[in-house]
Amino acid sequence: MKRPPPGLQSQCEGLTTEEDRTFLMDTQNPSVPPHAQARVAGNKHPNRRPHAGGGLTHDNTRHTTRFTVIGNHLTQHPELSLLAIGLACHIQSLPKGARVDIKTLAARFLEGATRIAAALRELEAHGYLRRERHRTPTGRIVTRTISCNQPAAARHRPEAHDHSEARTAAASEQAPPQQREACEESRTHPTRAASGERPPRKPLPDVPRPAYPAPALLQAATDLLADLHRHDPRLLLSACDTAHLAPGVAAWLERDVAPTAVRRALTADLPPEGVRRPAAFLAHRLAAQLPPQAPFRAPAAAPPPAVRHPMRNCDGCDRGFRSPDPTARCRDCRSDLQEAA
Repeated sequence: MKRPPPGLQSQCEGLTTEEDRTFLMDTQNPSVPPHAQARVAGNKHPNRRPHAGGGLTHDNTRHTTRFTVIGNHLTQHPELSLLAIGLACHIQSLPKGARVDIKTLAARFLEGATRIAAALRELEAHGYLRRERHRTPTGRIVTRTISCNQPAAARHRPEAHDHSEARTAAASEQAPPQQREACEESRTHPTRAASGERPPRKPLPDVPRPAYPAPALLQAATDLLADLHRHDPRLLLSACDTAHLAPGVAAWLERDVAPTAVRRALTADLPPEGVRRPAAFLAHRLAAQLPPQAPFRAPAAAPPPAVRHPMRNCDGCDRGFRSPDPTARCRDCRSDLQEAA
């Protein structure tokens, strides 16, 4: 048994047993270094207690332009890291359609992509960010990032969110099947830019329009375009591109051009290096090589209607026949008279 240090000898004299003295020595001289203290929660944080003399003092000036309202539930969140809080404030200050992907944020701030990705996961776990995947009318899947300034209020109104999605789906189902307008809307939708994808392509060149766009004519043009990839695999078109090019093909068919001639004009003499945008290439050909309008041909004059003579009875054989002459005889009687003569 080791003897206590001189400073503890007077305290150990009042204890009755050796175990009590050993406990006091272990408490005053721990052999293990103290552990890090846990994060102080909520109302017990030292910054929440007012100080008598020192502490923080605000020198505030009211903002009139270029400001963002951010709640204290975010800036003083007890579980979020400082990087996540700052990143959430930055995202809430951005305009609609801004890019908030990891690559863009890493190029904007000094923190690396790993720390920014971890901060985004924190915000998503606490409801300040939502990532939803949507399918566009062209078939592509895009990610939509939604910034929520009050996650608690958003959790109490799930019905409104579901109703808004249901109304959007019902409106899309009731809309007329005009694929061209839907594709143009998807190209210009701001969520694609916010999801970090590449910017939309340039619009396709205009194509000629038929004078009388009959449904059967447009259907024949659509079938012709859908069959082009069987003749050349490089001319595989999407539904959006087919809907854009169909009026141009219908204008050719309306000018008495056979479908085989239209197909030959679109697939002949393709560049040997390939076509980067088949739809734009075909739109240019449809507009540049449009044949002239066929000249107007008047319909041929109809023959005069046949004259129906009245019925008469032959004087020789009493046979009925038609003749303009009331004194004429039938064919057999006339032939007999001619032989007799």
